[in-house]
Amino acid sequence: MLSEKDFMAKPFSTVIENGSFQWSAPSNIALVKYWGKKENQIPANPSISFTLNNCKTITKLAFAKKQSDSNFSFDLLFDGQPKEDFKPKIQKFLERVDVYCPYLKDYHFTIDTENTFPHSSGIASSASGMAALAMNIMSLEKALHPEMTENFFNQKASFLARLGSGSACRSVKGSVVVWGNHTEIEGSSDLFGVEFPAKIHENFKNYQDTILLVDKGEKQVSSTVGHDLMHNHPFAEQRFAQAHQNLSAIKKVLESGDLTDFIKIVESEALTLHSMMMTSIPYFILMKPNTLEIINKIWKFRNETNIPICFTLDAGANVHVLYPENVRVEVMQFITTELVGYCQNGNYICDAIGTGAIKKI
Repeated sequence: MLSEKDFMAKPFSTVIENGSFQWSAPSNIALVKYWGKKENQIPANPSISFTLNNCKTITKLAFAKKQSDSNFSFDLLFDGQPKEDFKPKIQKFLERVDVYCPYLKDYHFTIDTENTFPHSSGIASSASGMAALAMNIMSLEKALHPEMTENFFNQKASFLARLGSGSACRSVKGSVVVWGNHTEIEGSSDLFGVEFPAKIHENFKNYQDTILLVDKGEKQVSSTVGHDLMHNHPFAEQRFAQAHQNLSAIKKVLESGDLTDFIKIVESEALTLHSMMMTSIPYFILMKPNTLEIINKIWKFRNETNIPICFTLDAGANVHVLYPENVRVEVMQFITTELVGYCQNGNYICDAIGTGAIKKI
């Protein structure tokens, strides 16, 4: 099993003066949620997610060798414009990965990034953003160390992405990704995400995710604060045990194609995540009245039609509507006639299961 020491860069014989790379990396939506973490971005429980396809961050990393000093040097552009308020997060990320990527201090970087979805849309861009940046950094490391294997490249990219944003490690590779040690998932690790090792049933191929943007404002409680509140949470240990059990259950479901059990696990996980928020000290609620209206509408529609539609939630008010591709026409008609009215300015995003980060030529 790999340890942190295995990700420390070896001395390089190759010298590169300048260049650039460009990667896109998608967001992801957890089916079994990670909530609560230990030091160094280690998850308190394992999680599993669908990688998305359309909601992604595209990041270009240009680099030029500089006079050696002990500081990181970078400019940050968002949508082509300087973005000073993003810089502290990038600085913190670089400081965290320094021990694993000491060569970063040898270069001045220009990080030019953009999202395919509106920045203020309430879709978490930290996962896609940090994954895209990590892929670019690993492209530089591979150029310095050409014999690096593709498997190690992806593992270290996921490892680095995790240090920027925990869930970012699930946006590197694979349509279904597990992060966190789990006895039934071969190769699973707290240090990086791994592709779901078993064959996924046809029912889940090209699974659809329509994201209903209920509230595009900034959350009143950040995910970082929410994770920290699990340290003294009265139900923390039961929750962590439940996540292990639900991951075992959803592993079987993804292999068998049982949509009924898939719905039960995914919706229970979404509501459990928010119940952890509502029972922490201090407690908080990220769902909005329209979140609950949408959930009730989904339940009513499913009961009346037997169409296997379900919802999940991230740490926010927006609703991810999940369903197989073969019922897309009926579900989209339902969404546009009955659910769009609960979205802020009628906004929603159509997405589907994807395959991970892609290098731009």
